[in-house]
Amino acid sequence: MSFVHLLLSLYIWVFVVVALLSWFPSSGSGGVASVRRALMTLTEPVLRPLRQILPRPQFGGVGIDFSVLVAIIALEIINAAI
Repeated sequence: MSFVHLLLSLYIWVFVVVALLSWFPSSGSGGVASVRRALMTLTEPVLRPLRQILPRPQFGGVGIDFSVLVAIIALEIINAAI
């Protein structure tokens, strides 16, 4: 089971990196943009349904996306339950 824990932990870190990269603008090309696109490809299958379910609260006219936080918490719970 340690392999499953390792994979879940790595996937959680991918979500953390995606969240951090979302704070910084990226140009259309380059190394950071390529990494961002690759990580988004890995995380979107989980985040897209969560974004459809969760409301986006407005703070100061800016919508906050809590889907990454919910995904990380859910993965941590799954990782602890296994």
